[in-house]
Amino acid sequence: MKTFGGVVLFLDRSDINTDEIIPAKYLTEHSKEALKPYLLEDLKLPGFDPLRDTEGIGAIVSRANFGCGSSREHAPWALEVNGIHIVIAESFARIFRQNMYNCGMIAAELPPASLDALFREFAGTKTTLSVNIPAGTLHFKAGDREQTFPFVLKDFERALVEAGGWVEYAAARY
Repeated sequence: MKTFGGVVLFLDRSDINTDEIIPAKYLTEHSKEALKPYLLEDLKLPGFDPLRDTEGIGAIVSRANFGCGSSREHAPWALEVNGIHIVIAESFARIFRQNMYNCGMIAAELPPASLDALFREFAGTKTTLSVNIPAGTLHFKAGDREQTFPFVLKDFERALVEAGGWVEYAAARY
């Protein structure tokens, strides 16, 4: 099973698409490792620099419809190879969400009010996330400020995460 949590990158925008996560021009790469330097290269947000702001990140918090656009595994792969195994948002594009779980990663959904509280309290600070999968909690901490939110994993999603992804899950069962 992968490690979940770490330093959080806050991306305060809805509809971050797969081309912004990993530009299409890199889809000819044959390894996940080759995608590593290009994560979020085309994402345009005020003050955001993908080279500076993605270094050492373990989690992303964003808004609604994360991973929309083209259906490809390269977007979760680019996150995974950069050590980001959990994305938290209000909602995810269906195929992106399933690709996250197929890779043994977590696409955790929180309601808008919880996301608003997270952005208000923690955006712009060095915030760490601890994920407790059995308890279904996300614990955020920055200095002496802390907040915990519940999240839900369906049984099959949990099985994929615990196995390390679909390939490992299938290898153990078939």
